[in-house]
Amino acid sequence: MSAVDGYAPQMLSPAVENLVAQLTRLPGIGSRTGQRLAFHILQASKQEAQALAEAIHDVKERVRFCRECGNLTEEEVCAICLDARRDHSIICVVEQPVDLISLERTAEFRGLYHVLGGALSPLDGVEPSNLRIDELMHRVDQNGVQEVVLATNPNMTGEATAAYLADRLRGRVRVTRLASGLPMGGDLEYADEVTLGRALVGRREMV
Repeated sequence: MSAVDGYAPQMLSPAVENLVAQLTRLPGIGSRTGQRLAFHILQASKQEAQALAEAIHDVKERVRFCRECGNLTEEEVCAICLDARRDHSIICVVEQPVDLISLERTAEFRGLYHVLGGALSPLDGVEPSNLRIDELMHRVDQNGVQEVVLATNPNMTGEATAAYLADRLRGRVRVTRLASGLPMGGDLEYADEVTLGRALVGRREMV
């Protein structure tokens, strides 16, 4: 933190410096935004600040990964996996729970999901064993799955992950990929519902 940012480090108490430091560890939060958030919290009532702290604590204590698909849930199995109205013969594979949320907002997909927990990136130390790939294979082999939709992000690591999964799944089940329309290098999280919906409807088979 520099004087250019508006506050020299010695002007902040150690507690405030620590709060700013913790906030800037969040994605997309730089030093200036961290400072603004810290001062907003300081100016809030004690009750509001306590409610924020309790919400963070509750999330860490109560939220877990679904035993079946890896989605976020407070139970052993998430509501989507338990929903008998969903088509259990089709699984849509995504990288993170936030991608699942984005796809659900389209209201175009009525099957189940499988959250990998990331994308393959050997340079970053992310190998197949670090993702929930074996769990996906087990679901395909044991649960009568007929189609797997690969909805990893349309960037380098997402495409590499989709190619790897398509190779592993070939001969076991029909494998499709989201249609074009999603920008290369982008993330599902930032795509609008219409684009995502069209990509789902127009998914193509991977060969």
